[in-house]
Amino acid sequence: MNYIDGFVAAVPIKNKDQYIEHAKLCAEVFKDNGALKIIESWGENVPDGEVTSLPMAVKCKPDETVVFSTVVWPSKEVRDAGWQAVMEDPRMHPDQNPMPFDGKRMIYGGFDVILDV
Repeated sequence: MNYIDGFVAAVPIKNKDQYIEHAKLCAEVFKDNGALKIIESWGENVPDGEVTSLPMAVKCKPDETVVFSTVVWPSKEVRDAGWQAVMEDPRMHPDQNPMPFDGKRMIYGGFDVILDV
């Protein structure tokens, strides 16, 4: 089964176009290094919670929205090698592809796929 990386971040609404350009370049780098598919999603219906929520998790401000992103890899082994190459790729350096959001508030993780229907 595939392996998935998931990301959640708060992005200033005014930076949507910048975010899309940033994501396109990142997707190219990920695909060049073995990723099968990249999905970027712009928050449209992401409610605040009382105890937990996506906005709370990334400390989303009133002028921001939550983005949810996934990278699909063929395996964890390909993902591990791919991530190393992605981090070394000059296109990912902040001077070439700056994040149009506060990366310190991004949360992420790697996941084994247990159901794919």
